Amino acid sequence: MKLIHFDDVPLETVSIEGAKNVKLRWLISDKDNAPNFALRMFELEAGGFTPFHTHNWEHEVFVIQGTGILVTEDGEKDFQQWDVIYTDPNIYHQFKNSGDSMLRFLCAIPIDSYLKPQKQSTKNPLGDEPENNC
Repeated sequence: MKLIHFDDVPLETVSIEGAKNVKLRWLISDKDNAPNFALRMFELEAGGFTPFHTHNWEHEVFVIQGTGILVTEDGEKDFQQWDVIYTDPNIYHQFKNSGDSMLRFLCAIPIDSYLKPQKQSTKNPLGDEPENNC
């Protein structure tokens, strides 16, 4: 069992090629003995974005603060606080902060996605390193 305030979870910088002004907190993970899912909180500063990337697992996202744009190969969709987003496996996607303040969202992923990483890819030819935090 774990009970902790989110501010007490370390805030890590996302240093993957193609990301800008993104940080995350691993709220629940395998380190907490969670057997199936990890829960992360992403924090994107104004103008920040995740890489445009794809992988073999889905994202379940809940927006808790701010406004943004979900970018896929099918186009862009605006989102805002309290919206719920599901991104399918194997589709290119990117989250962008479209506002002037912090964008925060929760993102759940399967634990196996980072414990047993599968080949991931980005549209950025320089982005060959593993995307273990996006």
